[in-house]
Amino acid sequence: RHVGGFDKPWLILHWNVEGTLEYRNLLYVPSAKPFDLFDPSRKHGVGLYVKRVFITAEADGLVPPWLRFLRGVVDSEDLPLNVSRELLQDNPMITHMRKAIVKRVLIELGKKAAKTPDEYKTFWNNFGAVIKEGLYEDFENRDEILKVVRFHSTTSSDDLVSLADYVGRMKEGQDAIYYISGEDLDQIRKSPQLEGFASKGIEVLLLTDAVDDFWIPSIGVFEEKPFKSATRAGADLDKVETAENDDKKDEVEVSFDESKVDALIAIFKLTLQEEIKDVRISERLTDSAVCLVSDEGDMDLRIERMLKQHNQLDETLKRILEINPTHPLITSLAGSVGKDGAGEKVKDAAWLLLDEARIMEGEQVPDPSAFSRRLNAVMSGGLQS
Repeated sequence: RHVGGFDKPWLILHWNVEGTLEYRNLLYVPSAKPFDLFDPSRKHGVGLYVKRVFITAEADGLVPPWLRFLRGVVDSEDLPLNVSRELLQDNPMITHMRKAIVKRVLIELGKKAAKTPDEYKTFWNNFGAVIKEGLYEDFENRDEILKVVRFHSTTSSDDLVSLADYVGRMKEGQDAIYYISGEDLDQIRKSPQLEGFASKGIEVLLLTDAVDDFWIPSIGVFEEKPFKSATRAGADLDKVETAENDDKKDEVEVSFDESKVDALIAIFKLTLQEEIKDVRISERLTDSAVCLVSDEGDMDLRIERMLKQHNQLDETLKRILEINPTHPLITSLAGSVGKDGAGEKVKDAAWLLLDEARIMEGEQVPDPSAFSRRLNAVMSGGLQS
């Protein structure tokens, strides 16, 4: 049994430091995730000793919060035996040891990730969300942390990818690192916002940790490539050539009547003006009829939901409704514009499509009774015809 735990260690780190300062380190990364890993009051489990005499189990500053899963002991030859917990705070010796611990842990994690990616996946599933806290808390070690961070992505069903892997696979004409965030991995894999990226063969990172919405804005870029949400307008997919192995590449491009679609968009804008910011033709949709996206510069969809859940945002921000002009439903609606008796049906369809886009985002329909009434009316009309 190792210090502070009962499970078998996933990684053991043992090294001595000699020179201006002398101390010994015996640290463990546990193989199981502690139940209180995300408890705000949780401390690290690295005990401090001085000449083999126990001083404290919680030396402030010895281990950064984003490595709070570490267990073990550090034994110093230089600290005084009568040192108090107050004197340990901001102590230059403690600062020196913390820097050495962080550096050694990141080096060893990098080795593990390179040599045994399957084992590293186990570690990452347990502690990856905590490691990523360091990306916005620890500016000094940010670049080294980025090397050990791993992600799920649209190009791998189960394997994890690094940012270096992602950049190395970027398509010609692609100038951003695309990501999509959400609570559930399977759900965001099915997001309609990803359809256009898939048709172009563009990899998208799949982010499910709450911390992702905080470190990405603080990082901004990786290797001069900006991070960009796949749920945000202006994805610039037209700059990237369609993937050569895409089965749809050689198919005849489906055309649409621009004037009729423009007329449909005008009706949608007028009908939904109190609920949405704009209605636009989508460059990202290939199979779905509609989707909601954030305007450039606006808050990401997931961040808005998180703030609303914590009562930090009172009103819902207006989004852009993107429509797929080649979808059979959209072309049918566009063709009916101006025909006798079609006005109310088109307006009902606008509301239904907006609610459909909300549902696909995992949101609640704001007026279930109105949704039900419109849906029943459309279904009845279809059955009668």
